[in-house]
Amino acid sequence: MDNKGKKRFDQGKKSGRPSNDRSPNGRAMNGRNNGGAPANNRSSFGRSSNGRPSNNRPQVDRPREDDAFAEEGSTDKLEGRNAVTEALAAGRDFNKIWILKPDGDKPLDHGLIRILDEANKRGIIVTRATRQVLDKMSSTHNHQGVIASVAPHSYADLDEIIAKCREEGRPALLVALDEIKDAYNLGSILRISDCCGVDGVIIPERRSVGLDSMVAKASAGAIEYVPVARVTNLAQTLTRLKEKENFWVCGTDMNADYEYHDADYSGNLVVIIGSEGDGMRDGVRKCCDFTVSIPMTGHVNSLNAAVAAGVVLFEAQAKRHKDQ
Repeated sequence: MDNKGKKRFDQGKKSGRPSNDRSPNGRAMNGRNNGGAPANNRSSFGRSSNGRPSNNRPQVDRPREDDAFAEEGSTDKLEGRNAVTEALAAGRDFNKIWILKPDGDKPLDHGLIRILDEANKRGIIVTRATRQVLDKMSSTHNHQGVIASVAPHSYADLDEIIAKCREEGRPALLVALDEIKDAYNLGSILRISDCCGVDGVIIPERRSVGLDSMVAKASAGAIEYVPVARVTNLAQTLTRLKEKENFWVCGTDMNADYEYHDADYSGNLVVIIGSEGDGMRDGVRKCCDFTVSIPMTGHVNSLNAAVAAGVVLFEAQAKRHKDQ
């Protein structure tokens, strides 16, 4: 351990946490910033005033291809080849899969054939559907010829995520998302987190997008491998992680303590990514031990939340790997 590391950990022995020095030059820090039933629309047979049969024929309810998504307990939907393939590989419970029926005599392409073969091996119900049917069922408008009805995605327990890292004898790396509302951003952050070896992602229950079909599609299957914990109060959760689990909390902010490449990302760490428009809320910002920014020289002064997460997390992963 170098002099900087010795100084930081020696100072923290009395409190049980490392010292507050996260600077590249060993400068001491404060440790905190700023202090009923549907209507029956059927019409009856009858005759018009001229004695001829009426054109009002009774409307007969017919089952639709997407009825499975209206059934209780079958509310989750996956769309796209990567999302469905990774869910099959991860052992997710499937109710049914709809696969494109090509027009005319066109053969099914290899990607869909692999999904069909795996579904048949597992005994999953498969329905061949026309492109028009899949288009009507699709929420993402990019189904790539396959849609699946699956059991609702379950959220992870944060304490179990931390316990797993402790049992493996290594520091945990978590990502906390402060009111991310865009499904594409959440899905992309899950994909980045999987690539960076993040142990878990924390999202708040309110004012935040949950794990839905659009998130699954954007994550390219990473949703099956990155645990996501949902908490009632993000600020309280961060405080508990700091005080009881010896975590450092790193926030991302334009007016930050350090540029992202100068920060110390060692130890148990939570990286906070703020919302798309407003960044971190004040209550969450006060939980930060230090903040980092990404220097920019162009005309646009902000980054997409997922892009910012990628820049910081890949830097953190590189430094943590070097320290091992």
